[in-house]
Amino acid sequence: MCAVFGILGEYNETTAKSALALLSHRGPDYCGIVEKNRLFFAHQRLSINDTHHRSHQPLKHQNILLSFNGEIYNFKELKKELDYEFKTQSDTEVIIAAYLEWGVNFIDHLQGMFAIALLDSDTLYLFRDRLGEKPLYYLNGDSFIFASEIKALVPFLKKTEMDENALLSYLSFLAPTPPYTFFKDIKTLAAGEYAVYKNGTLNIQRYYDILSTKPNIITDKYEAVQIIEKALEESMELRLYSDSSTASLLSGGIDSATINYYAKKQGLNLPTYTLGYKEFKKYDERENARATANFLGISNTEVEIDEVAFIKASDTVLDTLDQPLNDPAAVPLYLLFEKIKEDGHKVVLSGEGSDELFLGYRQYFEYLDIEGAGNLAHKNWLKKYFRANFSMNREWEWYKRVFDDTLLFRTSGESFTDLQKNALMKRNVKDNSSLKYLGAYRERFRNSQHTDESTWYSYIDLNLFQGEHFLTKLDRVSMAHSIESRTPFLDHKLVETVFSIDPKLRYEDGVTKALLKKVMRGKLDESILKRKKKGFSNPYMEYLINSKKIELIKEVNKKTGLFREEKLDEYISDASRGGFKQHVWGLYVLSYWIKKNLL
Repeated sequence: MCAVFGILGEYNETTAKSALALLSHRGPDYCGIVEKNRLFFAHQRLSINDTHHRSHQPLKHQNILLSFNGEIYNFKELKKELDYEFKTQSDTEVIIAAYLEWGVNFIDHLQGMFAIALLDSDTLYLFRDRLGEKPLYYLNGDSFIFASEIKALVPFLKKTEMDENALLSYLSFLAPTPPYTFFKDIKTLAAGEYAVYKNGTLNIQRYYDILSTKPNIITDKYEAVQIIEKALEESMELRLYSDSSTASLLSGGIDSATINYYAKKQGLNLPTYTLGYKEFKKYDERENARATANFLGISNTEVEIDEVAFIKASDTVLDTLDQPLNDPAAVPLYLLFEKIKEDGHKVVLSGEGSDELFLGYRQYFEYLDIEGAGNLAHKNWLKKYFRANFSMNREWEWYKRVFDDTLLFRTSGESFTDLQKNALMKRNVKDNSSLKYLGAYRERFRNSQHTDESTWYSYIDLNLFQGEHFLTKLDRVSMAHSIESRTPFLDHKLVETVFSIDPKLRYEDGVTKALLKKVMRGKLDESILKRKKKGFSNPYMEYLINSKKIELIKEVNKKTGLFREEKLDEYISDASRGGFKQHVWGLYVLSYWIKKNLL
């Protein structure tokens, strides 16, 4: 795990090196730089595999320069089929060998997570992995600049302006949608995309789409469980290989229990870590995690945080994220990784992706039920009734969409609806205007062979709710502590396996994660399989209110006039009573960014 950074075009050496230094937390073990006329090509290395200096980057071969962030889990298998004289034991060199063998199509042979910058003479290729585990940003101005984090591009901006599309998509979906970032001129590659930059021209293409997987290949539930089990075990085996100390997160749920079960099956008793909250037992998962650890026979470290620790760390975490990301769990997760680093671990396994793959959110089933309301005989009457009886509650919005014959499901991370934004903001926001940020994804779904709406739920959530929200959080807070996070449920072969199964097998029993539970039945205790999903919930709103940091929202709004004061007060008042909490946290995070960067 590392940081990539580079400049094609004119640059100031001092500015370039200062910007690169902002990424040192991602790779504190070595800094490599290639400097030429109109070229600054660099790498910050976190040594995980083949820690020898022979594997330092940028790696050079003839006219090729490579800076790569991530892990290629199948690099040993690829080495066997590539005709190349290898000089290292690293996965980095395999990328060069694969490129020489297959050209740009080498990317199809990689199994892993990656952000790759490959310069072949005067042509630069940038690749972001299939599911968005690793980030890659760029600034296309007088020179072309790329980096693993936004903070390294900000010094090259002529001025800081907020991107309106980033703002509106963030309010809707918890994170800006690609290619937008909150910094107007800085863009991001989406999951499964690559860029080609040559002679001042930038071309962005898609090399991967989950929907290319043929649907309904497997229609038998018993067979489905068997192939999922095989794919999951293979994914775990690949991600357990490391020359560095590895740990795992442990909640009270099935995902982390599954990861640690397979780790133990392969002979590894990984040390695990669980969060708890001193003042709020209702958010605490330590008791359940303790029971899971006892069942599996593994050691578990419990990390307890309180309001003082949360508030003290919050500003640091928001700075770490670079731009607004509406996920209050980022703060406690940052503190958890802080402890993991103190204990000397460099790699951590985490359960991201399971909910999206196996329908782990109860609301998926609610959406499937509501989809059928569009066929009601009195739909037009109900449409008029709903229009005349507006409610801020999400259920009202769901039915309105069905009666309006518009897209119902718009990610599990949907926050402010367009009507809510219109009421809150001092600007006209048209109903359904946020669909523009989902348009390309929805078009690909319509043009695919997949027709079941539950597949759309998984597809858009893997791309946005997971790729731009959860994985951004995980990458930033883990790499802030120089820790590589690995996510076994997001192996693209496992994902394709699930997408090849008759989608009804995932939900026909009306049980969340039905197929995963069938895989793990007999392996995990029934109490683990039947536990109610708790999620990574935490008392962020209680902390925000008690500390009075929530006042920042009103303070910034008085200077910007972005929101209507009476509606803003209404949201803040509701949050104090337990309603619209994530909406308000999102406004707080936004206010923090605006104050720091624009005021």
